Amino acid sequence: MGKKARSLLWMPVALSLAASLAGCGKGSETGNATASKESSGPKLGIRPHGDETVKIDMSKIKNPDIPKIYDYIDSHIDDHVVNLQKWIQQPSISNTGEGIQESAEMVKGFFDQLGCQKSQVFEPGKTKWGSQANPVVYAKCDEGAKKTLVVYWQYDTMPVTQPDLWKAPPFEGRLVEQAPFKKVLIGRGATNSKGPEMTFFNALLSIKAVSGKLPVNIIFVAEGDEERMDVGLNKFMTEHQDLFKGADALWGGGGSEGCVFVELKTSGKSWGRGPVYSDIHGGNKRSVDSPAWRHIQMLSKLVSPDGNTVLIPGFYDNIVPPSAEEDAMLRKTAKTYDLKRAAANLGVARFISDDPYTQLKMARMGTSMNLDGIWGGNMFAGGSGAILPNQIISKHNFRYVPNMSGPDIVAKLRKYLDQLGYKDVEINVVGDVPWAKRNTNNDLSRANAYTQTIFGMPAPASGNTDSIMLAGGGGGYWPAYLFSGRETNIDIPISAVRGGTGGNAHAANEWYAIEGAGSQLGMASAEKIAVTALYNYAGLNGPIPSSDKPAAPAAKN
Repeated sequence: MGKKARSLLWMPVALSLAASLAGCGKGSETGNATASKESSGPKLGIRPHGDETVKIDMSKIKNPDIPKIYDYIDSHIDDHVVNLQKWIQQPSISNTGEGIQESAEMVKGFFDQLGCQKSQVFEPGKTKWGSQANPVVYAKCDEGAKKTLVVYWQYDTMPVTQPDLWKAPPFEGRLVEQAPFKKVLIGRGATNSKGPEMTFFNALLSIKAVSGKLPVNIIFVAEGDEERMDVGLNKFMTEHQDLFKGADALWGGGGSEGCVFVELKTSGKSWGRGPVYSDIHGGNKRSVDSPAWRHIQMLSKLVSPDGNTVLIPGFYDNIVPPSAEEDAMLRKTAKTYDLKRAAANLGVARFISDDPYTQLKMARMGTSMNLDGIWGGNMFAGGSGAILPNQIISKHNFRYVPNMSGPDIVAKLRKYLDQLGYKDVEINVVGDVPWAKRNTNNDLSRANAYTQTIFGMPAPASGNTDSIMLAGGGGGYWPAYLFSGRETNIDIPISAVRGGTGGNAHAANEWYAIEGAGSQLGMASAEKIAVTALYNYAGLNGPIPSSDKPAAPAAKN
């Protein structure tokens, strides 16, 4: 959630939404208990409702199968948590390749377990950025339903960069107490994005176990390159657009910001000063120039001293400011936005701004140049070891918004470095994910908004004009552009509603709530949200009240 939104997160969208979701309470007790059988798997003692405080509005549940599915989820929640633990225990690190092939086959196995008639692991090959793609897993489940929903997944995760900080091994999937939750799962990928994805998958399994078939046809597309700028998915989607024929909508993060990722490399060889072949003894700094110090000086000219303003000339030129409607949505969300909870879930001390509206605007429609990492020379923790590095490489992601573009940002960076006297500094473009606008004037968004009211929270702010932030929140990049008519002929509505709570994406002690607390939901309640949303979208839970539908769309520019 990046999905990154998340990455799905998976990004601030899912976390802010989860924080405002209401709990399920004991609503499922109204269902037919005979519809479910007790779990025969490991006994973890998971309390399906945890310490959640708000109940489902069962008066809005019209389909008799839904309460039975709720009961099935409650009685099988231990098994469902084990499903997630097993997935967490399989590493899938796209930037190193660790476990990627095994993970792709594991994901295919999930889709086979669900009964999808077609499932296949594709090898896209070499991407347009020159890197080799990781596998893409595709599956189609034809349920004979009227509507077909594409479900986007990423199965890859970030590496573990600070293992000593973890309270439990990152690939164990241990359950621990973490206030205010009695049980959370700790593991790499817990919230970004295996936790939310397995929650959705468990919901599908529960539907099939009770009713025998899903309310909608499903097309899965699961990529292993989300943490590598979706380079493989770009290749797969542009070459296999026919596999998505007949799709009506996509379960995903909605709109997306843009992100272009680059590496900057300074070396003695290209500079013509300093070590030209390898690192040398650090004592030579007394008489030899340092590419490392030069690289640091170069970086200091690209952003303001606090790192929050990009100094590249023309960087901000093409930005389209938020529309009046987008601004109104931000202000509405800010009224109930809990900055302290959001910061705690993210694992930061505080945000740049202490004003909820300003923070939301920065997070969902802002721009930045980040220093993701820098290396060269003595990379050993502790101790000494005199080294004068012969080269330094730094990684940077630029977040951008309409009407900026990744190639234009790279061109302006190149021009500025040349002007500053750094013509020898190499720019390697790792990948580019363009921004994509979506709106909520579609059946899937309306169904998801209505689902939110069933679970005790107000319908989200709706948008009648296209925006990058209409994902129930917004913020974070993900490859929405590939489903929005950019580089493909696939242009479908995108929306999702997620109840699960998690935090520390891309950080140590990444977690996903198993037992909820207060208005923050656990896994069982999140599964029930997914079930309810699918039945609402399929039109199998009665009509969506007109009061929950947004007005007609405004004219496009």
